[in-house]
Amino acid sequence: MTSLSLILALVSPAFAETSFQDLFDGKGLEGWVIEGTEMDKAGVPVWSVKEGHIRCAGSGGGFLRFDRQQFSDFTLRVEYRFAAPPANVAKPKVGNSGIGIRTAIYDVKKAAETRPSYYSYEVQLLDDAGKEPNAHGTGSLYRYKAPTANPVKAAPEWNAIEITCVGPKIRIAVNGHEILDADQREIPDLDKGKPKGVAAPKDKPLKGYISLQNHGSTIEFRKVQVKDLTKG
Repeated sequence: MTSLSLILALVSPAFAETSFQDLFDGKGLEGWVIEGTEMDKAGVPVWSVKEGHIRCAGSGGGFLRFDRQQFSDFTLRVEYRFAAPPANVAKPKVGNSGIGIRTAIYDVKKAAETRPSYYSYEVQLLDDAGKEPNAHGTGSLYRYKAPTANPVKAAPEWNAIEITCVGPKIRIAVNGHEILDADQREIPDLDKGKPKGVAAPKDKPLKGYISLQNHGSTIEFRKVQVKDLTKG
């Protein structure tokens, strides 16, 4: 190994960490826009910052979208946790959210066509620890492709998800375990239920926004970081 190669080998791990960009500064929602429900029935904001975390109170529905930049090739890291289910409810509602990747501006008047799970992809987040992996479970490309495993921790534990998109290839890891490695050119299209005009997986966009979903559940996010891989 040459001297230069040795230096690069030693420097690369540290550089890989510092090259991640924080999309959330722990203080406010600058750079983010709320799409869909903004206030609950009592007039309280659905999206807020609490104790350094992005908090979704889970009223109504919609998304929190990072509006300052669109991404094509990238690695996204997010940590999240659902609120613990109430102890006095026999069958509590399962915590449900998601992460939109390479998505568009969400239009409530065209909700089906512009939501990430149809326009591009939603990476599903569920409080489904111990469940068998499926195309609607944690780490799936919701509706389109199931993960191979489900290493998620039950609420209110924190979970870490990492999503890497390079061209048509998408990889997903949860809590350090790679659970999905897909090429969207090889993902079958939906047989039924797809809104008119929604692209098949092979034609879905290779560039777009990142968003967090409000699906009626209380959820917190922290360490929302992205590395732009198009820069070399």
